[in-house]
Amino acid sequence: MKIFLTFFTTFFIATASYAAEIKLENPSIDVAAPNFVAVNSYGRTIQLSDLMGSPVILEWTNHECPYVARHYNENNMQAVQKMARDAGIIWLSIISSTPGDQGHVSPDKANALTDARGASPSHVLLDESGEVGMLYGAKTTPHMYMIDASGMLRYKGAIDDMGRGMQFFNASFEEAISYVSSQMSELAANQPLAINSTTAYGCSVKYNYD
Repeated sequence: MKIFLTFFTTFFIATASYAAEIKLENPSIDVAAPNFVAVNSYGRTIQLSDLMGSPVILEWTNHECPYVARHYNENNMQAVQKMARDAGIIWLSIISSTPGDQGHVSPDKANALTDARGASPSHVLLDESGEVGMLYGAKTTPHMYMIDASGMLRYKGAIDDMGRGMQFFNASFEEAISYVSSQMSELAANQPLAINSTTAYGCSVKYNYD
């Protein structure tokens, strides 16, 4: 009985510790965005604080997610990326899928996807541990965050108002309100955004919960 209780206690503590490790944070709007360090698809280390002075957009992505696939297949995500680039905004596409799960890619595969889709992120960041995703509380692909040049988190949520389920797959991008592209001017001016938080829709981020 004592051995069983010891095993159970050890198991409970280990499980509780791991649960704490995978806790999703919930960063506040209009305060400094959480800093992070990640490696891009070319092996270069990228630190958010080093990008201070330029606005930044974070896009959580998973190429196998049907929601992400439609955004890219119909050139919607690429169009928003181009608008950001033209406005001097740094775009970070972040892949937090754990190895073996949907959407996980090698660096070479990440670069091939960028080329094949005509995408133009400033960097593709490989977040296999999920550390960056959990720090930002990223729940879906896509999940978007907008950070101004002073490092303030100005927006978190959906890329647009199309929503999940068949509503999304039957709707037109041309008729959608893009929370990201419509607020780039204010972001570039370091201003608070009129719409600063929405509910993101898409596939769940494939963190390692096992």
